[in-house]
Amino acid sequence: MPLLRQLEFAFHTRAVAGIGDPGRVYTSRDTGVTDPGYNNVDRNPSLETKARSLLRANGGGRIANELRVEWNSRLKTAAGRADYRQKLISLNPRLLEHPDEIDRTLRHELAHVLAQFRAGRRRILPHGEEWRTACRDLGIADEKRCHNLPFPARTCAARFLYRCQNCRQEFPRVRRVRRAVACLACCRKHNGGEFDARFRLRLVSA
Repeated sequence: MPLLRQLEFAFHTRAVAGIGDPGRVYTSRDTGVTDPGYNNVDRNPSLETKARSLLRANGGGRIANELRVEWNSRLKTAAGRADYRQKLISLNPRLLEHPDEIDRTLRHELAHVLAQFRAGRRRILPHGEEWRTACRDLGIADEKRCHNLPFPARTCAARFLYRCQNCRQEFPRVRRVRRAVACLACCRKHNGGEFDARFRLRLVSA
């Protein structure tokens, strides 16, 4: 069955993206975290300085000083997460067990920030062409969307089933969808990729 990340289209989706284990996309909806934590204890000034320097070198000077980098112990299976609205990059403390991966993870997440900065208010895919271009500019041209680090996997049973009333595709979800979400395939086919309420997913069982 296709993963929901491949076909869903959220209205007013928050710009949060991260490196997760294969087959998952970690966003504020998946983790249940509404606002990433940030405090000076978890802040990493050296990585923050590096990230700001990379932003400035790639045309992102206007937001470089706003960027923050933190260690976030609430990340479990995701290696990192980027929140463009908060100008915040969160890294999993377990990366300290894999020091060679820290810089690459930082650049992966920074690519999300840089790609959205370049796109402005235009909606872009989390790991689309804009992100891949940013990865190349940041020196990780061969970057993959998911890591393969031995972080513990967390599996949750899907309790809610949604269905597109147009194509009848079904989308199992662990949590109830709290915002307007439509079938991306139908929106692309019939409305140029823009959100269309005709293809909004409907809850069929819980």
